[in-house]
Amino acid sequence: MIDMLNQLLTEHFPDYSDSAWLILSMAVCIIAVVADLVARSTISQLMKQAEKTKILWDDVFLNSFSRPALFLIWLAAGYWLIQLFEQNFAIEVLGDDNPLPKLVPVILLAWSCLRFLKRLEQVLVMPDRMKKPMDPTTVGALGRLLRLIVSIIIVLIIMQSYGYSISGILAFGGIGGIAVGFAAKDLLANFFGGLMIYLDRPFKVGDWIRSPDQQIEGTVEDIGWRQTRIRTFDKRPLYVPNSTFTNISVENPSRMTNRRIYEYIGVRYDDSAQVLEVIKAVKSMLRMHPEIDQQQTLIVNLDRFGPSSLDFFIYTFTKTTDWIRFHEIKQDVMMQIMQIVEEKGAEFAFPTTTVHLSGELPELVKATEGN
Repeated sequence: MIDMLNQLLTEHFPDYSDSAWLILSMAVCIIAVVADLVARSTISQLMKQAEKTKILWDDVFLNSFSRPALFLIWLAAGYWLIQLFEQNFAIEVLGDDNPLPKLVPVILLAWSCLRFLKRLEQVLVMPDRMKKPMDPTTVGALGRLLRLIVSIIIVLIIMQSYGYSISGILAFGGIGGIAVGFAAKDLLANFFGGLMIYLDRPFKVGDWIRSPDQQIEGTVEDIGWRQTRIRTFDKRPLYVPNSTFTNISVENPSRMTNRRIYEYIGVRYDDSAQVLEVIKAVKSMLRMHPEIDQQQTLIVNLDRFGPSSLDFFIYTFTKTTDWIRFHEIKQDVMMQIMQIVEEKGAEFAFPTTTVHLSGELPELVKATEGN
């Protein structure tokens, strides 16, 4: 194309044949600027129209491919300018056997795909864009895996274009992979541990987890391919290798449906006649409490004869799972139990010791009284 324009310009304007390359260079730059402005305006109008539709993929597609398309305009202009310089100054910048011009479309396509995956990863977790947003942890894991696959494919294509044998590299990778596997077994264990977390989803970012096997408790901040970052309740970061989660039990209190109130209350043995009335009143109070889940187990029963008290227990569940709200409800329940015990004429027991003396006083006591 450049050769054709240069020939036409030389034939029709022979006086300017020496500076034809400069005129063509300016023309290429002007065309590139105009094409860039037109493309930006067109893309802007298309984006506005796409935002009005309920279709998810149109604006994601436009957002992903817009910047590579603009970059392609200037790459084409640069390629034409290089050809002009080569013809005018008799230099060779891009030879006929140079694979770079053929790789540019592939690289731009890969760039667009990476942008598309990144943008799609963001949209799939947006509540305002999706009726049922996907789990951010799972989406992030799949997005990183797909981007890694695309990057590896592009690297292999580039290497193949520059004459490197892909089959040899793959064969070497297969043999070397065995050695690397033994040397980096811990790294691979962490990788597959992270993969199991993504697939099984025992927890996700934002969940409160803890392990009865190890001193692990806090809020999950990030799940990587090698380690998981947990923010403990004293605000310190805790980094746990992913392979650890394949060997320990993990509790996820964030997914609890209710919180439990399980308390023992002791009254005096002198108030044994009032115990049954107290238990009935406490159970009735819990049945009427608006914050107690009546669909769950509710037990109030005398349970044991303590050393200095008759002990009954309450076993019930609140509707809320919020930690602060739960303690407010628990406080209200315990205050009402105190009021019920007082109203029924009973008293709470506290540790006491009663000493009973036999009818005959010891000889030492008699001697003391005689004196």
